[in-house]
Amino acid sequence: MFTGIIQAIGKITTVTPLGGDAAGVRLTVDAGPLDCADIAIGDSVAVSGACLTVVARSHAELAFDVSAESLRCTAGLALPGPVNLEKALRFGDRLGGHLVSGHVDGVGTVRRFHPVGESHALEIEAPADLARYIAVKGSITVDGVSLTVNQVDGARFLVNLIPHTLAVTTLGALRIGHAVNLEVDLLARYLERLVEGRELTIVRT
Repeated sequence: MFTGIIQAIGKITTVTPLGGDAAGVRLTVDAGPLDCADIAIGDSVAVSGACLTVVARSHAELAFDVSAESLRCTAGLALPGPVNLEKALRFGDRLGGHLVSGHVDGVGTVRRFHPVGESHALEIEAPADLARYIAVKGSITVDGVSLTVNQVDGARFLVNLIPHTLAVTTLGALRIGHAVNLEVDLLARYLERLVEGRELTIVRT
């Protein structure tokens, strides 16, 4: 589990195919300022919102194997470039954002990104099947960053990015048309499942 509070901006330095098209790739990530002293092989790290397992480590350089299916369901992991990093949550850590699983639900598209005073308004179009999970004042994760939804219009939603968020994450580099990893609030998914179970019980009765 994660919180959506980014701990460092790293950089994918190499993407190495593991075999055929169905075999996936190995990512080598320069973790930059991330404290890697307590990261061991087998640990989980969120890389731009996707929970990946460390398969090798050398000082501040981490390696992850990513399956072809994971590449198909995410954005930003197939090419070298900057990524948001967060180590897995430990019991006793502060929950500064919201509970994040690191399982990307879908890929959204940036539709608007413009300054509003000192902040920036970011409008993203989510896949249609995720729209029902996105609510005003609810939580959503964009490329691993925990954000609060300010507006919703169909499958499009608006979030506000303060200067600090722009400075310590990769979101400041977004442009119209960019693809972003989205994870909806876990509570929304569990609530939907509970409602489905209740409806099934009523039908059977």
